[in-house]
Amino acid sequence: MKPKMMLKISVDFVMTVLLLLQMAYMLVGNAVHEWIGTAMVALFMLHHVLNVRWYGNLFKGKYSGIRILQTVVNFSVLFCMFGLMISGIIMSRVVFSFLSINGSMGFARMLHMVTAYWGFLLMGVHLGLHWGMIMRMIRKIRRKKESSKLQTWTLRVLAVAISGFGVYTFLKHNLISYMLLKNQFVFFDVQQPLISFIAEYLAMMGLWVCLAYYISRGIQWLSPKK
Repeated sequence: MKPKMMLKISVDFVMTVLLLLQMAYMLVGNAVHEWIGTAMVALFMLHHVLNVRWYGNLFKGKYSGIRILQTVVNFSVLFCMFGLMISGIIMSRVVFSFLSINGSMGFARMLHMVTAYWGFLLMGVHLGLHWGMIMRMIRKIRRKKESSKLQTWTLRVLAVAISGFGVYTFLKHNLISYMLLKNQFVFFDVQQPLISFIAEYLAMMGLWVCLAYYISRGIQWLSPKK
């Protein structure tokens, strides 16, 4: 695998791990949350530099159903990241404390909450829309073109189990109320172990990955074949 592709994979992997830690901000502490957020912004910018050709190709070629979906999701993630950066800087009490911003705290807090939870969901969808490519890269690393039927069905059963647990944890944490601003204060069980919290959010991410992957497969299957 080419060094640039290895760098892309490494950046995306680290960003995913940091995202899960960011969702546990009440468990990791405000200072750690701010520093991880700053690191994520740097990695997000590097991610876009490494994928700058995508922007150059925006006005080239035809837009299929799956390309339209990917474009909408990508720009939605970008919007969420901008919202998180702006609101994070306004609320910062550690990394950007030297800016001494005192106003707009209420607005910043709501913006931070809604973009954080929508961004988390959309990142799962983004991964799911590229899951086929990820699997192909894994096969290439393993130097194996196709998985056996046993491996395929084992992975499918595992995906169903993770998605089922993801539905349960999504309802348990009541994320929809934060995404729609029905509840403006996030509830955290501060007694819950960090590893347990991350496992639950990882299952939720797995749910969005699976849904996005199979929706993209459905769109491709329904698209007219030439």
